[in-house]
Amino acid sequence: MRGARGAAVALLAVSLALTGCAGGASDSGADSKGAAAERPADGGAADRGYESDTASGADKGAAAPQKPADVARQQHIIRTAELSVEVADATKALATARRVVEGAGGQVANESTDRVDDTHMTSRIVLRVPQERYASVLEELAGTGRLLSRKADAKDVTEQVVDVESRIATQRASVARVRALMDRAEKLSDVVTLEGELSRRQADLESLLAQQASLKDRTTLATITLELTEKEKAAPSDGEDRPGFLEALAGGWNALVTALTWVVVVLAAVAPWLATVLVLYLVWRLLVRPRLPRRADGGRPAAGPAEEPDTSRD
Repeated sequence: MRGARGAAVALLAVSLALTGCAGGASDSGADSKGAAAERPADGGAADRGYESDTASGADKGAAAPQKPADVARQQHIIRTAELSVEVADATKALATARRVVEGAGGQVANESTDRVDDTHMTSRIVLRVPQERYASVLEELAGTGRLLSRKADAKDVTEQVVDVESRIATQRASVARVRALMDRAEKLSDVVTLEGELSRRQADLESLLAQQASLKDRTTLATITLELTEKEKAAPSDGEDRPGFLEALAGGWNALVTALTWVVVVLAAVAPWLATVLVLYLVWRLLVRPRLPRRADGGRPAAGPAEEPDTSRD
Protein backbone atom coordinates (compact mmCIF):
# COMPACT_ATOMS: atom_id res chain seq x y z
CA MET A 1 0.00 0.00 0.00
CA ARG A 2 2.78 2.40 0.91
CA GLY A 3 4.51 1.69 -2.42
CA ALA A 4 1.35 2.39 -4.37
CA ARG A 5 0.67 5.58 -2.42
CA GLY A 6 4.25 6.79 -3.07
CA ALA A 7 3.91 6.18 -6.79
CA ALA A 8 0.66 8.17 -6.87
CA VAL A 9 2.26 11.09 -5.04
CA ALA A 10 5.23 11.11 -7.47
CA LEU A 11 2.91 11.06 -10.48
CA LEU A 12 0.90 14.01 -9.09
CA ALA A 13 4.08 16.02 -8.57
CA VAL A 14 5.22 15.43 -12.14
CA SER A 15 1.78 16.49 -13.45
CA LEU A 16 1.88 19.74 -11.47
CA ALA A 17 5.35 20.51 -12.75
CA LEU A 18 4.31 20.00 -16.37
CA THR A 19 1.22 22.16 -15.83
CA GLY A 20 3.35 24.96 -14.46
CA CYS A 21 5.72 24.84 -17.44
CA ALA A 22 2.83 24.98 -19.89
CA GLY A 23 1.27 27.90 -18.05
CA GLY A 24 4.55 29.81 -18.14
CA ALA A 25 4.93 29.22 -21.83
CA SER A 26 1.36 30.34 -22.52
CA ASP A 27 1.86 33.44 -20.40
CA SER A 28 5.05 34.33 -22.23
CA GLY A 29 3.31 33.75 -25.57
CA ALA A 30 0.42 35.95 -24.47
CA ASP A 31 2.85 38.65 -23.40
CA SER A 32 4.63 38.54 -26.73
CA LYS A 33 1.32 38.70 -28.60
CA GLY A 34 0.22 41.62 -26.49
CA ALA A 35 3.43 43.45 -27.18
CA ALA A 36 3.06 42.76 -30.88
CA ALA A 37 -0.51 44.00 -30.76
CA GLU A 38 0.59 47.21 -29.05
CA ARG A 39 3.32 47.98 -31.59
CA PRO A 40 0.98 48.80 -34.52
CA ALA A 41 -0.60 51.52 -32.33
CA ASP A 42 2.53 53.54 -32.96
CA GLY A 43 1.99 55.07 -36.45
CA GLY A 44 5.72 55.47 -37.23
CA ALA A 45 6.47 51.86 -36.36
CA ALA A 46 3.63 50.64 -38.57
CA ASP A 47 4.82 52.79 -41.45
CA ARG A 48 8.32 51.47 -41.08
CA GLY A 49 6.90 47.94 -40.98
CA TYR A 50 5.16 48.01 -44.37
CA GLU A 51 7.80 50.26 -45.93
CA SER A 52 10.51 47.73 -45.07
CA ASP A 53 8.23 44.93 -46.22
CA THR A 54 7.80 46.65 -49.62
CA ALA A 55 11.47 47.57 -49.97
CA SER A 56 12.69 44.04 -49.25
CA GLY A 57 9.99 42.30 -51.33
CA ALA A 58 7.17 41.38 -48.97
CA ASP A 59 6.51 38.05 -50.66
CA LYS A 60 8.99 35.97 -48.65
CA GLY A 61 7.16 32.82 -49.52
CA ALA A 62 7.62 33.37 -53.27
CA ALA A 63 11.26 32.30 -53.09
CA ALA A 64 10.38 28.75 -52.08
CA PRO A 65 6.91 27.69 -53.28
CA GLN A 66 5.58 24.68 -51.44
CA LYS A 67 3.49 21.96 -52.97
CA PRO A 68 0.47 20.61 -51.07
CA ALA A 69 1.33 17.17 -49.81
CA ASP A 70 -2.26 16.04 -49.31
CA VAL A 71 -3.22 16.44 -52.98
CA ALA A 72 -2.79 13.35 -55.14
CA ARG A 73 -0.45 13.83 -58.07
CA GLN A 74 -2.22 13.78 -61.43
CA GLN A 75 -0.24 13.14 -64.58
CA HIS A 76 -0.43 15.83 -67.26
CA ILE A 77 0.68 14.89 -70.80
CA ILE A 78 0.70 16.87 -74.04
CA ARG A 79 -0.02 14.55 -76.98
CA THR A 80 0.57 15.45 -80.64
CA ALA A 81 0.45 13.39 -83.84
CA GLU A 82 1.00 13.85 -87.58
CA LEU A 83 -0.62 11.63 -90.20
CA SER A 84 -0.15 11.54 -93.97
CA VAL A 85 -2.76 9.50 -95.86
CA GLU A 86 -3.28 8.91 -99.58
CA VAL A 87 -6.98 8.84 -100.47
CA ALA A 88 -9.07 8.45 -103.62
CA ASP A 89 -11.20 11.55 -102.93
CA ALA A 90 -9.82 14.25 -100.63
CA THR A 91 -13.21 15.97 -100.25
CA LYS A 92 -14.93 12.83 -98.95
CA ALA A 93 -11.99 11.94 -96.70
CA LEU A 94 -12.08 15.47 -95.27
CA ALA A 95 -15.78 15.15 -94.47
CA THR A 96 -15.10 11.78 -92.81
CA ALA A 97 -12.35 13.30 -90.66
CA ARG A 98 -14.65 16.09 -89.51
CA ARG A 99 -17.38 13.61 -88.63
CA VAL A 100 -14.99 11.43 -86.62
CA VAL A 101 -13.58 14.36 -84.64
CA GLU A 102 -16.95 15.93 -83.91
CA GLY A 103 -18.27 12.54 -82.80
CA ALA A 104 -15.40 12.29 -80.33
CA GLY A 105 -16.18 15.70 -78.88
CA GLY A 106 -13.31 17.49 -80.62
CA GLN A 107 -13.06 20.38 -83.03
CA VAL A 108 -11.32 21.51 -86.22
CA ALA A 109 -8.64 24.10 -85.44
CA ASN A 110 -7.28 24.81 -88.92
CA GLU A 111 -7.85 23.65 -92.50
CA SER A 112 -6.29 24.33 -95.93
CA THR A 113 -6.96 22.72 -99.34
CA ASP A 114 -4.92 23.15 -102.56
CA ARG A 115 -5.31 21.81 -106.10
CA VAL A 116 -2.02 20.78 -107.73
CA ASP A 117 -1.73 21.11 -111.55
CA ASP A 118 -5.46 20.44 -111.99
CA THR A 119 -4.73 16.74 -111.51
CA HIS A 120 -5.13 16.12 -107.76
CA MET A 121 -5.95 17.84 -104.45
CA THR A 122 -4.15 18.00 -101.11
CA SER A 123 -5.76 18.96 -97.79
CA ARG A 124 -4.15 19.71 -94.44
CA ILE A 125 -6.33 19.85 -91.34
CA VAL A 126 -5.45 20.37 -87.65
CA LEU A 127 -7.77 18.59 -85.20
CA ARG A 128 -8.19 18.91 -81.41
CA VAL A 129 -9.63 15.86 -79.64
CA PRO A 130 -10.03 14.90 -75.96
CA GLN A 131 -7.14 12.96 -74.47
CA GLU A 132 -9.28 9.92 -73.66
CA ARG A 133 -10.38 9.59 -77.32
CA TYR A 134 -6.95 10.33 -78.80
CA ALA A 135 -5.94 6.73 -79.63
CA SER A 136 -9.29 5.71 -81.16
CA VAL A 137 -9.54 8.85 -83.31
CA LEU A 138 -5.98 8.35 -84.51
CA GLU A 139 -6.77 4.81 -85.67
CA GLU A 140 -9.95 5.90 -87.49
CA LEU A 141 -8.16 8.70 -89.31
CA ALA A 142 -5.33 6.39 -90.36
CA GLY A 143 -7.93 4.02 -91.87
CA THR A 144 -9.42 6.59 -94.25
CA GLY A 145 -6.90 5.61 -96.97
CA ARG A 146 -3.38 4.32 -97.55
CA LEU A 147 -1.17 5.42 -94.66
CA LEU A 148 2.00 7.12 -95.91
CA SER A 149 3.54 8.29 -92.63
CA ARG A 150 2.64 8.52 -88.96
CA LYS A 151 4.38 10.35 -86.12
CA ALA A 152 3.16 10.60 -82.51
CA ASP A 153 4.68 12.40 -79.53
CA ALA A 154 3.84 12.53 -75.81
CA LYS A 155 5.42 15.07 -73.45
CA ASP A 156 4.97 14.87 -69.66
CA VAL A 157 4.47 18.37 -68.19
CA THR A 158 3.25 17.35 -64.72
CA GLU A 159 6.11 19.12 -62.95
CA GLN A 160 5.49 22.29 -64.93
CA VAL A 161 1.76 22.26 -64.16
CA VAL A 162 2.35 21.77 -60.42
CA ASP A 163 5.01 24.48 -60.38
CA VAL A 164 2.74 26.99 -62.10
CA GLU A 165 -0.12 26.21 -59.71
CA SER A 166 2.16 26.70 -56.70
CA ARG A 167 3.51 29.98 -58.06
CA ILE A 168 -0.04 31.21 -58.69
CA ALA A 169 -1.01 30.50 -55.08
CA THR A 170 2.10 32.29 -53.81
CA GLN A 171 1.55 35.26 -56.12
CA ARG A 172 -2.07 35.62 -55.03
CA ALA A 173 -0.98 35.68 -51.39
CA SER A 174 1.64 38.30 -52.28
CA VAL A 175 -0.99 40.49 -53.97
CA ALA A 176 -3.25 40.15 -50.94
CA ARG A 177 -0.41 41.27 -48.63
CA VAL A 178 0.27 44.35 -50.71
CA ARG A 179 -3.45 45.21 -50.70
CA ALA A 180 -3.48 44.91 -46.90
CA LEU A 181 -0.48 47.24 -46.67
CA MET A 182 -2.25 49.75 -48.92
CA ASP A 183 -5.24 49.73 -46.56
CA ARG A 184 -2.93 50.66 -43.65
CA ALA A 185 -0.88 53.24 -45.56
CA GLU A 186 -1.33 56.88 -44.58
CA LYS A 187 1.41 58.70 -46.49
CA LEU A 188 0.92 59.56 -50.15
CA SER A 189 4.44 58.41 -51.06
CA ASP A 190 3.77 55.03 -49.46
CA VAL A 191 0.50 54.69 -51.39
CA VAL A 192 2.23 55.48 -54.70
CA THR A 193 5.01 52.96 -53.98
CA LEU A 194 2.54 50.26 -53.01
CA GLU A 195 0.40 50.88 -56.10
CA GLY A 196 3.44 50.35 -58.35
CA GLU A 197 4.32 47.16 -56.48
CA LEU A 198 0.73 45.94 -56.71
CA SER A 199 0.63 46.54 -60.49
CA ARG A 200 3.84 44.59 -60.98
CA ARG A 201 2.64 41.64 -58.91
CA GLN A 202 -0.76 41.57 -60.62
CA ALA A 203 0.96 41.52 -64.02
CA ASP A 204 3.07 38.55 -62.88
CA LEU A 205 -0.08 36.82 -61.63
CA GLU A 206 -1.88 37.34 -64.96
CA SER A 207 1.13 35.91 -66.82
CA LEU A 208 1.07 32.82 -64.62
CA LEU A 209 -2.69 32.43 -65.16
CA ALA A 210 -2.14 32.59 -68.93
CA GLN A 211 0.50 29.86 -68.69
CA GLN A 212 -1.87 27.75 -66.62
CA ALA A 213 -4.67 28.16 -69.21
CA SER A 214 -2.33 27.21 -72.05
CA LEU A 215 -1.11 24.11 -70.23
CA LYS A 216 -4.67 23.10 -69.37
CA ASP A 217 -5.75 23.44 -73.01
CA ARG A 218 -2.82 21.41 -74.37
CA THR A 219 -3.12 18.68 -71.73
CA THR A 220 -6.91 18.40 -72.07
CA LEU A 221 -7.06 18.27 -75.88
CA ALA A 222 -4.60 16.36 -78.06
CA THR A 223 -3.51 17.84 -81.40
CA ILE A 224 -3.63 15.76 -84.61
CA THR A 225 -2.37 17.14 -87.93
CA LEU A 226 -3.85 15.19 -90.84
CA GLU A 227 -2.61 15.55 -94.43
CA LEU A 228 -4.79 14.05 -97.15
CA THR A 229 -3.31 13.60 -100.63
CA GLU A 230 -5.05 12.30 -103.73
CA LYS A 231 -3.21 10.00 -106.09
CA GLU A 232 -1.83 11.98 -109.00
CA LYS A 233 -3.83 11.33 -112.17
CA ALA A 234 -2.32 11.21 -115.67
CA ALA A 235 -3.28 14.08 -117.95
CA PRO A 236 -5.81 12.98 -120.65
CA SER A 237 -4.43 12.59 -124.21
CA ASP A 238 -6.35 13.12 -127.50
CA GLY A 239 -4.80 10.14 -129.27
CA GLU A 240 -3.54 12.20 -132.25
CA ASP A 241 -0.59 14.49 -131.83
CA ARG A 242 -0.88 16.04 -135.33
CA PRO A 243 -2.10 19.62 -135.31
CA GLY A 244 -5.23 20.62 -137.26
CA PHE A 245 -5.61 23.22 -140.00
CA LEU A 246 -6.59 26.02 -137.65
CA GLU A 247 -3.77 25.18 -135.29
CA ALA A 248 -1.27 25.24 -138.18
CA LEU A 249 -2.68 28.55 -139.44
CA ALA A 250 -2.46 30.06 -135.98
CA GLY A 251 1.09 28.75 -135.60
CA GLY A 252 2.16 30.25 -138.97
CA TRP A 253 0.59 33.59 -138.15
CA ASN A 254 2.31 33.65 -134.77
CA ALA A 255 5.63 32.82 -136.46
CA LEU A 256 5.13 35.66 -139.00
CA VAL A 257 4.26 38.16 -136.30
CA THR A 258 7.29 37.06 -134.29
CA ALA A 259 9.59 37.42 -137.33
CA LEU A 260 8.27 40.89 -138.18
CA THR A 261 8.68 41.92 -134.60
CA TRP A 262 12.32 40.86 -134.62
CA VAL A 263 12.90 42.69 -137.95
CA VAL A 264 11.49 45.88 -136.47
CA VAL A 265 13.64 45.44 -133.39
CA VAL A 266 16.78 44.97 -135.51
CA LEU A 267 15.98 48.00 -137.67
CA ALA A 268 15.38 50.10 -134.61
CA ALA A 269 18.75 49.03 -133.26
CA VAL A 270 20.59 49.76 -136.55
CA ALA A 271 18.74 53.02 -137.36
CA PRO A 272 21.18 55.34 -135.48
CA TRP A 273 24.14 53.82 -137.34
CA LEU A 274 22.42 54.11 -140.73
CA ALA A 275 21.53 57.75 -140.05
CA THR A 276 25.15 58.55 -139.14
CA VAL A 277 26.48 56.89 -142.30
CA LEU A 278 23.93 58.75 -144.47
CA VAL A 279 24.90 62.14 -143.02
CA LEU A 280 28.61 61.45 -143.62
CA TYR A 281 27.90 60.42 -147.21
CA LEU A 282 25.91 63.59 -147.91
CA VAL A 283 28.69 65.78 -146.47
CA TRP A 284 31.26 64.08 -148.67
CA ARG A 285 29.01 64.22 -151.75
CA LEU A 286 27.94 67.84 -151.50
CA LEU A 287 30.84 69.60 -149.82
CA VAL A 288 34.02 67.62 -150.11
CA ARG A 289 33.82 66.04 -153.56
CA PRO A 290 33.20 69.25 -155.64
CA ARG A 291 36.37 70.80 -154.26
CA LEU A 292 38.63 67.93 -155.23
CA PRO A 293 40.77 68.45 -158.51
CA ARG A 294 39.46 66.57 -161.47
CA ARG A 295 41.73 63.89 -162.86
CA ALA A 296 41.83 62.21 -166.26
CA ASP A 297 41.30 58.60 -166.80
CA GLY A 298 43.95 56.48 -165.22
CA GLY A 299 44.54 58.97 -162.46
CA ARG A 300 46.65 61.37 -164.58
CA PRO A 301 45.90 65.09 -164.84
CA ALA A 302 44.12 66.18 -168.02
CA ALA A 303 46.36 67.62 -170.91
CA GLY A 304 46.21 71.37 -171.47
CA PRO A 305 45.83 73.11 -174.89
CA ALA A 306 48.56 72.22 -177.47
CA GLU A 307 51.41 74.75 -177.79
CA GLU A 308 51.54 76.66 -181.10
CA PRO A 309 54.77 76.21 -183.19
CA ASP A 310 57.27 79.11 -183.14
CA THR A 311 57.40 80.52 -186.69
CA SER A 312 59.38 83.62 -185.96
CA ARG A 313 62.68 81.97 -186.88
CA ASP A 314 61.58 81.50 -190.37
